[in-house]
Amino acid sequence: MNIKDTLQTIGHAAREASRDMARATTASKNAALLAIAKNIRASAATLLSANASDVSKAQQAGLEPAMIDRLTLTPSGIEAMAQGLEQVAALPDPVGEITDLKRRPSGIQVGKMRVPLGVVGIIYEARPNVTADAAALCLKSGNAAILRGGSEALQSNQAIAACVRAGLKSAGLPETAVQVIETTDREAVGHLVSMPEYVDVIVPRGGKGLIERISKEARVPVIKHLDGNCHVYVDTAADPIKALAILENAKTQRLGTCNTAESLLVARSVATTQLPILAAMLMKKGVEIRGCEETCAIVPQAKPATEEDYATEYLAAIISCKVVADVGEAIAHINRYSSAHTETIVTEDYTNAMRFLREVDSSSVMVNASTRFADGFEYGLGAEIGISTDKFHARGPVGLEGLTSQKWIVLGNGEVRS
Repeated sequence: MNIKDTLQTIGHAAREASRDMARATTASKNAALLAIAKNIRASAATLLSANASDVSKAQQAGLEPAMIDRLTLTPSGIEAMAQGLEQVAALPDPVGEITDLKRRPSGIQVGKMRVPLGVVGIIYEARPNVTADAAALCLKSGNAAILRGGSEALQSNQAIAACVRAGLKSAGLPETAVQVIETTDREAVGHLVSMPEYVDVIVPRGGKGLIERISKEARVPVIKHLDGNCHVYVDTAADPIKALAILENAKTQRLGTCNTAESLLVARSVATTQLPILAAMLMKKGVEIRGCEETCAIVPQAKPATEEDYATEYLAAIISCKVVADVGEAIAHINRYSSAHTETIVTEDYTNAMRFLREVDSSSVMVNASTRFADGFEYGLGAEIGISTDKFHARGPVGLEGLTSQKWIVLGNGEVRS
């Protein structure tokens, strides 16, 4: 069978399984999740062995240390996968929830019911834990999933997939509800994103190049974000202690995540007092500052920023910095250069805080909190399938609710339209 035929077969099986999953009970879905968690713990030695093989090949191929770090499984990482499955099992089941039920003058009741999307295709790179996270979220939300992990994690993903299949089978659910594509051929991605008859939505998780390719080629809807150019704005009414702690966490806790701050904005009225303190902390942490003329005058160690710097997701120990007149100029700068991921304002001024929340056009907007909180687990979603910077359907961290949609329902008692 060639790759196209293989993907058609997988797609057909997923579509059939999605119908079984849509009518699966909460009890059976939770039983499957708990069984998968148990299987993962019991198979820890197998998972570590498979992962060691993947890591060895990645090292021989000269992959970057950051990618190898994402690829590597540890005993604590395996335990975290199992706990993640149990956390999703403990979450409320969104499927079948009826909301907004209102009686109309005609006598009918009109409302909305939450239903699964159907078949979710997930394309990701060197993170084996995504296999378990994606399976958990798709399963609990009543969907079938087709997973295509990176070639560098092939053995790890297959080992995790075996645990998933066994868990589904033990709960009486179709094993084809979660399928992991075995081929490493890039052609498989092209077929997966162009099968609207079998796939309802695609979720890419990976680098900008992967997401741009999928967005360009896909014939089905895509839940995506390309960049994470997140901003911290220190307002005129900022508490200096809060500003220092928030910026330190937002920028330096982890450099390579999409919710890491890449840009710092400081109100002109506090720039001469607060920017030197903020800059000293950043430089002590090894962060290079690229700033506007005012920034460079206040912080001589800063390098001049280019237009490109303000729009860049560095994923490195670099931050752009600009001194702005007020909250209005900060909002204008963010809406021009941001990737619409996550922005935060540090302020004790209620009016400025509310204006920032209303006018900043990003998927997560915060007041006096680190951008690093923009995460499904921190938002109480249990886990996330990804983060969306699109404006339709799902926006921000996508959890169970983001993997469902709503359909209109009407309840009547023999009413007819006059």
